[in-house]
Amino acid sequence: MSFDDDFSEEETETGSDELLSDDNLRLPTDASPLVRLHAIRAWLARRQHETRIEIGEAALALQRLMEDEPQMTRVRRRERTGLMERVQQTQQEMEGAQQRLNTYEEAQTLLEDCITHTTLGERTLVEYYLALEDLLQRGNLSDEEPSPQQEALMDVQQRVEHVSAPYEED
Repeated sequence: MSFDDDFSEEETETGSDELLSDDNLRLPTDASPLVRLHAIRAWLARRQHETRIEIGEAALALQRLMEDEPQMTRVRRRERTGLMERVQQTQQEMEGAQQRLNTYEEAQTLLEDCITHTTLGERTLVEYYLALEDLLQRGNLSDEEPSPQQEALMDVQQRVEHVSAPYEED
């Protein structure tokens, strides 16, 4: 077996962060609090990465729409209106993704603060969950459709619940 063969095998292996960031992750009941914290960190990093990609795709789509705009001077008003609606929708999608990204980054900072200010263990996850709940309460979640920030905070809370919940192996 050559060095190249070893290297290509390493590329195909799934890293622990990728496994821990999986939405369907099930940790055993006796999993260490450190493993649970790492699973939350890995998930937050993955969400930030995915959201950055979403922002980039929306920016690219917006750029393409704007390139089409000068050609729209010769087309019908209805087509121009349709283009402007697509531009507005794409801008809103990009803004929402940016708000979610900011929220995931804030949640990451909050997690690190909880780790710094509490003794490592299950208490850290409880403190983190309560801090997320406090942020949601300050956001005044109303009967309206939740904002992108609120959706992101609720996603993070669900992840903490999912990773913290004991899982009995079959």
